[in-house]
Order: sequence, then C-alpha cells, then structure tokens
Amino acid sequence: MSAQDNPFGGGYSVQYGGGAAATPDAPSHGLNSGAPGGSFVKDTTTAGFAADVIQESRNQPVLVDFWAPWCGPCKQLAPALEKAVAEAGGRVRLVKMNIDDHPSIAGQLGIQSIPAVIAFVDGQPVDGFMGAIPESKIREFIDKVSGPGGAAEAVAEALAAAGELRMAGDLQGAAQVYAAVLGDAPDNLDAIAGLAETLLDAGDEANAREVLARAPEGSEEAPQLAGVRARLALAEQVAGLGDPAELERRLAADPKDHQARFDLALIHNALGERDKAADALLAIMKADRSWQDDGARLQLLKFFEAWGMADEATLSARRKLSSLLFS
Repeated sequence: MSAQDNPFGGGYSVQYGGGAAATPDAPSHGLNSGAPGGSFVKDTTTAGFAADVIQESRNQPVLVDFWAPWCGPCKQLAPALEKAVAEAGGRVRLVKMNIDDHPSIAGQLGIQSIPAVIAFVDGQPVDGFMGAIPESKIREFIDKVSGPGGAAEAVAEALAAAGELRMAGDLQGAAQVYAAVLGDAPDNLDAIAGLAETLLDAGDEANAREVLARAPEGSEEAPQLAGVRARLALAEQVAGLGDPAELERRLAADPKDHQARFDLALIHNALGERDKAADALLAIMKADRSWQDDGARLQLLKFFEAWGMADEATLSARRKLSSLLFS
C-alpha cells in the first residue's frame, strides 16, 4: 500500500528540517475545540446544527449532548462522555447543545428530559440515551452506534500501511500517512509515536520533539510513546560526548577505561549500530558488573526500550545478557 493509496491520503505534506512536521493544506473536518475531547468535541448552535451534526454525521456518527447549565446530571455526564469520545479516537464526534440558549432543536426532537444524548448517522437520529450513565455504558453505546469497521478500521489500515512504508525505508511516505491520520485523529497516540519515530529515523530530532509535544495531556506514561521518548532521551545523553576516535584511543591505551567504552556505546547507538552498542555495554558488565552501580546493564535496558522488544538487536543482546547473568 503506497502513501497515495492510504485511506487518509491527500491534504498533508511533511518536511524534514526547519518546517513543521505535518502541515495541513486544508482541514478535514469542521470540528475543533479546546475541550477535553480535543478535536472530537465542539459546541453548536441552532444555526450550526445542520453543518455540525447533519452534514458531519455523513462522515462518522455524531453524538449530540443536549444539556443546560443548571442541570446537575449534565455536569456529571459531561466529563465521562467527553473522555469516552476522545478514547474512541475519531470513531464518533461529540456536539454539545445548550438547550437554554438553543431550545428549538431539542423541542423538534421531542426531548423532555436532560441530559439526553442522541446519535446521528447519515443525517438521521438512530439511537440515544438519557441521564448520567456510567462511563462503561457510554463506551458500549459508542461501540453500538459506530459499528464494526468504519473510521476505526481505516485508521488501523493506515497505521499498518505507514509501518510497512517505514520498514521499507520510505520515510517520506510513512510520515505523510502518519500526518494524515493525525489530521483526522490528532489524539491518536500510535500515529503520534509513529510520526515522531519516522522523523527520528530521518534525523529530524527537532520536529520529532514537536510532534511528541502534541500528545494529549495525561499521555506521559502511555506505552505507545515510551519508545520514542527513550530514543529522545538517549539523543540528549549522546550530545556532547566528544570524538569517538579519541574514545577509541583511550580504550586502546587502557581497556579498563569503562567510561570511554560506555560513551562509545551511546555513540554507536546514535549511529544506528545497535549490535556494537550492546556489545560494548556487555563487555563492561563482563569486566566489572558493579561499575557505576550496574550502570552498563541499566543503560542496556534503556536501549531495549528504545529499540523495541521485537527488534533483532534487542533479541540478540537479550540472549547474550541472559547468558552473562545466569551462566
């Protein structure tokens, strides 16, 4: 699958270097808000209802939350509803309508009690619920109205295609697909991680950091981002380590200069020479396991996290580590 054939193709360009990592030529949807649900949540008016709900529901299901400022259950439902919509990653959108300010739509739909949430698909109301139901029930409702496949399946296919392009060395194509996914689902952590990793592969650390900075609040410990965060941490660690040739000379003069060997391991890793990086740390462990409070082993574990558990270098070094520790 090429970048041009992906389900989110078109409308985005990716630059390496000084430009923005992913720049939209045009917005793919009209929904955008600073609410907890990010770009999946917005407020609407009577005048905007046709565009925000009827028209938008032809792209994916739209949930309309009818509420009022004086309604206690509405305030109870809102954060759980917005969180569930954000976690759905673009399978549904949420539009909020204050019935005190805009009563006519609720009246036309026969809504007599709030909070009331009505799902629209292809321009028509198809399902709904009333009251402040638990978050688990909200997720079940979203699964019900979004159905199998649809936007979620397209996102999954696009992410898989981007991963294949990256593995094949087509970094530009992979970055374009990841950026396009983020155009429709800006909180998708897999796409954020994928784009940042691809930019790092291309040597564009600055834009990789910019992409990672867009991750939603509360995702600091997200497993999807652990690898790229580890790679960026290693890049910071490598900065200023000095001339590798000088480190080699130090080692030739003193094979017990573990700091020189350790710094060389970091440089090897920065150059993509993972096997050499691992072997250097394993050599330190073999010579002096207690050096820097087991620092060589701890650094090797950081490498594993940055490389990924399924990486060939990780698997090879883990076998060697096991042999060294348990033989």
